[in-house]
Amino acid sequence: MFAGVLLFVDGVLGVLKGIAGIASNDVYTRINDYVFKFSVTSWGWIHLILGVVLILVGWGILKGAAWARGAGVVLASLNLIANFMWLPYTPVWAIVTIAIDVFVIWALCTDRSDRDDWARSG
Repeated sequence: MFAGVLLFVDGVLGVLKGIAGIASNDVYTRINDYVFKFSVTSWGWIHLILGVVLILVGWGILKGAAWARGAGVVLASLNLIANFMWLPYTPVWAIVTIAIDVFVIWALCTDRSDRDDWARSG
């Protein structure tokens, strides 16, 4: 349940980041000499799409779907990488999101609940 709630919240934060980036290029400061330099609108779409998918997978985890555990680890990892690349734009927000992703990956990988419960409910 911990991982599902965190993944859902992480998705909502991603959607908010995405909407802010798409709505106005002036919301986030651009870094001039940065290797992963995309337009803020491009980053907004990336965060929006990842956020929506994270919400769906977080909901799947909360419902007990067996597919959602593996998808949650993969998507939290992708979101972690995207936020690492997003660090120069909003360092505090990116670090908070990276920490949430680390906790989600940890919670999904160390869950010792009965595997039959997951198979029956998914």
